[in-house]
Amino acid sequence: MSQLDQWRPSASLGMMRRRAKLLREIREFFWQAGVLEVETPVCSRFATTDPAIDSFKIRYTGPQAAHGLPLYLHTSPEFPMKRLLCADSGPIYQICKVFREGELGDRHNPEFTLLEWYRPGFDHHKLIDEVAELVNLLSDEVLPVERLSYAEAFQRSLKVDPHNATIEQLRAAAIDHRLPGIETLVLDRDGWLNLLLSHLIEPGLGQQKMTFLYDYPASQAALAKVSGDSPAVAERFELYISGIEIANGFHELDDSAEQQRRFEQDNNQRMEEGRSSVPMDEWLLQALAQGLPPCAGVALGIDRLMMVLTESDNIRDVISFDLDRS
Repeated sequence: MSQLDQWRPSASLGMMRRRAKLLREIREFFWQAGVLEVETPVCSRFATTDPAIDSFKIRYTGPQAAHGLPLYLHTSPEFPMKRLLCADSGPIYQICKVFREGELGDRHNPEFTLLEWYRPGFDHHKLIDEVAELVNLLSDEVLPVERLSYAEAFQRSLKVDPHNATIEQLRAAAIDHRLPGIETLVLDRDGWLNLLLSHLIEPGLGQQKMTFLYDYPASQAALAKVSGDSPAVAERFELYISGIEIANGFHELDDSAEQQRRFEQDNNQRMEEGRSSVPMDEWLLQALAQGLPPCAGVALGIDRLMMVLTESDNIRDVISFDLDRS
């Protein structure tokens, strides 16, 4: 692409019309379901502590901030949406732009579109039903639904029990499948699990169907509840279509003290990795202390969903202007 052509959109006009139709159908789906559309701030005093995600940092220098106020572009609208839930909003959804530093590739753009919604009274299994209903509404053909536990996926593909396997057993599975550079790689247990999942399991998920992977290891709970089962599992799920992760959902954690502990643990991990800690969302913690109704929530990537529905190989084909043209 020459510089003289960079003014042109990366997506075709036909793709933009398809995208507009999809957004209209999403809004109609939630209107019919009685789920309220909301808007929350894009800029926040707080950042995500998740060690796997980095926030863009900006600075406000206007009135009431003569010396500058650090702000972060949101990576998800989750925290303020949960504050709305704590304020008795009832079921809510949002379609918005989100921003993640350092994410660029065939399936990533640092600015992308997220659909996020929360359902009081739902657990993660009931929310899976609604996600499948919505995706099939948006698809040109009805996709079969597969529900697969995290343990079943590892057993089926690798003959490994992910909840009880040692680091050496996980490393051996990677070596057996001839992943390059494994012999000298040093990872913790979750690092090996993530490597095996992303390289050996994910590519086979959701082929001609929707695969919902659920009940992750408790160490990967993120913002989900942890079950009282043995072994304990994180009550979360991810949706895969054509080997691509489309959505990530939780039976939401409602314990303020536990949420603060996880934020602090995240920041400790960031510092151990030589990165800076970030301000945790104190207002979310205050809201959780007042009471989050039992609920489940999910974030679904609109751009990736467009990719699989239109059989596109690159995210730039489904967005008006990718990073190179922004």
